[in-house]
Amino acid sequence: MTWEPQGDGLQQIIAILKESQSPDTATQMAVQMKLEEFNRYPDFNNYLIYVLTKLKTEDEPTRSLSGLILKNNIRMHGSTLQPEIVEYIKHECLQAVGDTSPLIRATVGILITTIASNGGLHNWPQLLPSLCEMLDNPDFNVCEGAFSALQKICEDSAEILDSAALNRPLNVMIPKFLQYFKHTSPKIRSHAIACINQFIINRSQALMINIDSFIENLFHLSSDEDHEVRKNVCHGLVMLLEVRMDRLMPHMSQIIEYMLLRTQDSDEGVALEASEFWLSLAEQSICKDVLAPYLAQLAPILVRGMRYSEIDIILLKGNVEEDDMVPDREEDIRPRFHKSRTHTIKSGQEAGGGQAGAAGEDDDEDYDDGLDDDSSLSEWNLRKCSAAALDVLANVFREDCLPIVLPILKETLFHQEWVIKESGVLALGAIAEGCMQGMIQHLPELIPYLISCLSDKKALVRSITCWTLSRYANWVVNQPHDQYLKPLMEELLKRILDSNKRVQEAACSAFATLEEEACTELVPYLEYILKTLVFAFSKYQHKNLLILYDAVGTLADSVGHHLNKSQYIDILMPPLIDKWNLLKDDDKDLFPLLECLSSIATALQSGFLPYCDPVYRRCISLIEQTINQEMLCKQSQTFDHPDKERMIVALDLLSGLAEGLDRHIETLVANSNIMHLLYQCMQDVLPEVRQSSFALLGDLTKACFPHVHPFMAEFFPILGQNLNPDFISVCNNATWAIGEICMKLGEETKQYIHLVLSDLFVIINRPNTPKTLLENTAITIGRLGYVCPVEVAPYLPEFVRQWCTSLRHIRDNDEKDSAFRGMCNMITVNPAGVVPDFIFFCDAIASWVNPPQDLHQMIQKILHGFKTQVGEENWRRFVEQFPTTLAERLVTMYNI
Repeated sequence: MTWEPQGDGLQQIIAILKESQSPDTATQMAVQMKLEEFNRYPDFNNYLIYVLTKLKTEDEPTRSLSGLILKNNIRMHGSTLQPEIVEYIKHECLQAVGDTSPLIRATVGILITTIASNGGLHNWPQLLPSLCEMLDNPDFNVCEGAFSALQKICEDSAEILDSAALNRPLNVMIPKFLQYFKHTSPKIRSHAIACINQFIINRSQALMINIDSFIENLFHLSSDEDHEVRKNVCHGLVMLLEVRMDRLMPHMSQIIEYMLLRTQDSDEGVALEASEFWLSLAEQSICKDVLAPYLAQLAPILVRGMRYSEIDIILLKGNVEEDDMVPDREEDIRPRFHKSRTHTIKSGQEAGGGQAGAAGEDDDEDYDDGLDDDSSLSEWNLRKCSAAALDVLANVFREDCLPIVLPILKETLFHQEWVIKESGVLALGAIAEGCMQGMIQHLPELIPYLISCLSDKKALVRSITCWTLSRYANWVVNQPHDQYLKPLMEELLKRILDSNKRVQEAACSAFATLEEEACTELVPYLEYILKTLVFAFSKYQHKNLLILYDAVGTLADSVGHHLNKSQYIDILMPPLIDKWNLLKDDDKDLFPLLECLSSIATALQSGFLPYCDPVYRRCISLIEQTINQEMLCKQSQTFDHPDKERMIVALDLLSGLAEGLDRHIETLVANSNIMHLLYQCMQDVLPEVRQSSFALLGDLTKACFPHVHPFMAEFFPILGQNLNPDFISVCNNATWAIGEICMKLGEETKQYIHLVLSDLFVIINRPNTPKTLLENTAITIGRLGYVCPVEVAPYLPEFVRQWCTSLRHIRDNDEKDSAFRGMCNMITVNPAGVVPDFIFFCDAIASWVNPPQDLHQMIQKILHGFKTQVGEENWRRFVEQFPTTLAERLVTMYNI
């Protein structure tokens, strides 16, 4: 189509584009309103493309801005634009791909990609052929512009380009791109590699056919003078390591040597991309064999990569030592995510009861978060990547890497230059997990040195030392207290009150780790710890205050009921209640405070009674507000969706109150509508809300069952519907709640048992069910068998083997007691059901350290019954199959 702008209209649009570049907020708002008004005219978008592509007398920023506004219009209103307008825009874009200005070419490329993504590549059939044809144009601007657009399309539409729906355009494109690896322009070479790199991870068929040619061409460009080309070569090799190791293996020595060189590249972007190679290689089974000869070269390179650059130090304000009086900017505070309450059975050597991390999920430390000293440099950088690489390689090589790493540590840790010393402290922390056994002999010397580094005059050294010490906290806790734990604790507490905010943050995080490791070992020092933490409440700015709440909550989790002493309560509670009273219901800072109070309520038990009434009522109010807001939202689109996190945190705090106050919560429950709210929360679409609801249901069942009892007919079907192991934590809590309910409900459970039993059998027999969920499921099945043995016993052959193997690691506790009583009841009803798996039952009962007397008698009666039934000779032959230790234990414990 041919279209020409009206002079007046063009001038109006240029004027508005100029105004939109003004920093003034009022002007910006006026411009926005004007743009919305212009959008009512269909040919407004024609004017925008005209300014971008044709109005070459105008300055580049104005032209580019016109294209970006058009891009947003297409993204938001593309489907409603008139077809002839869209065709005009497409035509003009293709005409302008080779504009002489790099900025305009880039803007046109973005616009092309937006149109292709929005309308689908199939609706622009001439696009790819046109761009591929332009690659052969002798005009550099046309070739580069086309390649730039193709690169963006490859990034956005990799899967579609490889599909039969478009007749597999990659079959033409990939051989075409390979031709440009040897182009005279580094910009074109860089585009060509970047385009093909998009198709490695998906193993695109067209690339796999040309894989040898691709690898050969990559090698050819390995020492390219252009840093963008080198970066893309490294990126390609890192991805090939994951998907086509077989093709790289014959060249692995040369690749490793090349990556050693590139990891030291003068361009940090190239060095970072090369450092990723070591992280990927560590995940491959061949890592140890192929890398061992090069470890002595690699380790010092990685430690050098951990040094702060001059730019890092400027960005981190590394030369600012005292900033604790400077208020935080809101944009510096990263979002926090509440981990919903999950009930677990503690197993093996673990101590204590209550909650752990979400069931079946590894609470692995994210390396990016581990280096809290870098939170201002929140993007992935060479320092973090180098530290992470040393960490994973230490986990691969274990003690074998110490002869190489220890001399490097000796050289860096005691260096006069603080930047080098700081990198040594970071390296020492990075190897902690992988090399712990080998490091033990050096720790008596290193830990006191690190503790002394907590007083270093450089804040960045103090902060990284906090992190590194936290990595060795487990060793410290298991040594004589006066020698290591006490000095470490005292120095960390001083750092919690440091005059530098970054050090405060690192010290708080490290102290929380120490609390988790030390648990009740901290009880003798509680008053000193609490006074320090409470003083920090008055000292901290916004961001660190949120981390401080976590440290206080972790302390409560770690020392438990030992916190319930009037002198501790008098120190801790007033400042927390002051914060509580200051925060409004919609303030995000209320969430971490609620989490903290949840841990404190559980720990203080009856000690929390003076504070429970207002806390309980506010939690109920937060849940009600969220439910009401969601109802309004469903009725009318004008209302915003509620933030469900406040409801989740409120449910979890109510759980903490129920667990801590036990029967004392009865009055609060009686005078509230908590059961009706719980009924609604248990049916919420958000799994995290249901997870916390079932935790609260279980805790209320234990604390005040008479108030839960009337709702059984409504609650049980919902519990049954949530026995879905695809939602591990929800399923875990629902399973646990069923077990707690049936123990209170007794024989009355019969009428509901059909709603849950078959699902529980599915979960216990499901392959790869997480350990925590298996244990909870086994205990709940045992408890159902305890109250309804006649109903559950016929199904013994379906679950008894898995039940026994799940519970053989559980430590002696009330849950284990009730579950084993249930199993004994079921075997009494249906002894034949356990015969094929009787050896597993014997193994499980041998796991008891000290069973209660009456349970011991029940087990002994079953064993002797079997022995009598099969006869002395058969019993002897049966016992001979047992491992020696098991046979001896059964004889000792049960006299058989």
